[in-house]
Amino acid sequence: MPERLTSSIQNQGSKRNRETKKTMNNMSSSNSQQQQQSSEARHDDDAVLTEFLASLMDYTPTIPDELVEHYLAKSGFQCPDVRLVRLVAVATQKFVADVATDALQQCKARPAPVVKDKRDKQQKEKRLVLTMEDLSKALSEYGVNMKHQEYFADSPSTGMDPASREE
Repeated sequence: MPERLTSSIQNQGSKRNRETKKTMNNMSSSNSQQQQQSSEARHDDDAVLTEFLASLMDYTPTIPDELVEHYLAKSGFQCPDVRLVRLVAVATQKFVADVATDALQQCKARPAPVVKDKRDKQQKEKRLVLTMEDLSKALSEYGVNMKHQEYFADSPSTGMDPASREE
């Protein structure tokens, strides 16, 4: 009887071992498939990155390379690769464009000044004036706190010819 029990236990044990091995093999093949897919995804990402960096060589950003290199060097970053400098220029250009768009939205949301003359009203409706307040609000959305001196003039007539100013 004990031999039968031992034989039965061994058979169950070997059966479990076979099932465990099957499960382990399935998991191993699943892991290798995932690793292969991950490797393929990385290869695709690398190919896209390489293509993007190559396209930066043909692109001329709005911000000159020399200016970007100057500020990178001023912050302690030296890089001989022009592609990286252009990447920073493109990122900077996007940031400036986003801030300008947000400042324009702030400007449009600001209540228009009251106009007395109908003829002037038509001219005022067409012209938007970006103020430091609009720019400050837009920059604060990006975590940049901007404070300006009290003597800055924030009026629509700033910078205009004295003859065309309304007073």
